[in-house]
Amino acid sequence: MSLDFTSPQNRAGYPIKQGINGVQHRRIGIITGSGPEAGIDLWSKVLFWNRNALGERFKGDLESPPVVVYSEPLLGLSMNLRRHDNTVWNCLARTVRAIEPHVDVFTIACNTLHYYAPRVRSMCISADFLDVAEVVHSYITERATNSAALLGAKPVGSLDEWSPYHVLHSEVSFEQAADLESVHDLIHRIKHVGGDNPEIRQSFINILSALRSETIFLACTELPLVNATVPGKLLVDINDLLAKELVARSISEQEQPKET
Repeated sequence: MSLDFTSPQNRAGYPIKQGINGVQHRRIGIITGSGPEAGIDLWSKVLFWNRNALGERFKGDLESPPVVVYSEPLLGLSMNLRRHDNTVWNCLARTVRAIEPHVDVFTIACNTLHYYAPRVRSMCISADFLDVAEVVHSYITERATNSAALLGAKPVGSLDEWSPYHVLHSEVSFEQAADLESVHDLIHRIKHVGGDNPEIRQSFINILSALRSETIFLACTELPLVNATVPGKLLVDINDLLAKELVARSISEQEQPKET
């Protein structure tokens, strides 16, 4: 068993491919901070989907993907994006410039910040940027979903020009929560006390139950932290969709040596 450090390098000097047991990984990047737990959650799901993708070839640490995480708490100002637009974007741009040379594919563990996806993508020199609208569109297309609801913080759940799902909404026509303020308040409460709280769990269940759609996209990284289910509702964790796609883009099979 050996590492392949002879492959092409990215701008930071890291091997783009890490060859182990016939498996190659491109470096994954995660920008987090709004909130920090969202980055931990996404990284955990990356490890799950990597293990799932490799199956019996996964033996332990050496078969895990290289991951770079950059947590910037100032990005938490995105909860009021209209007011803090310039501050948030300047902070995010600095963070992208810091992480992008060190990774090959990356994303942001915050739905709200994907409002800036076009600008982030335009900054990329060698790394691929994965955005939330992309993975949600793929999910809907693959499953031919006719109707779905989308829950998120006000900048996201409003589905207006500040939402990263604004363009996709014109195709899908997502159902929105009747009271966006109650969802936004719930997210603030989860950030404050965590998702393992009976009152928060009940508030979440009430919001879910009021929606007509069977498929509900959880377009805020705090919402999946609440362990709640509602009969007849399929809750789609967008962080999980991001993790699965990050792994798919990270793993590349090594070419097997030709027989002579």
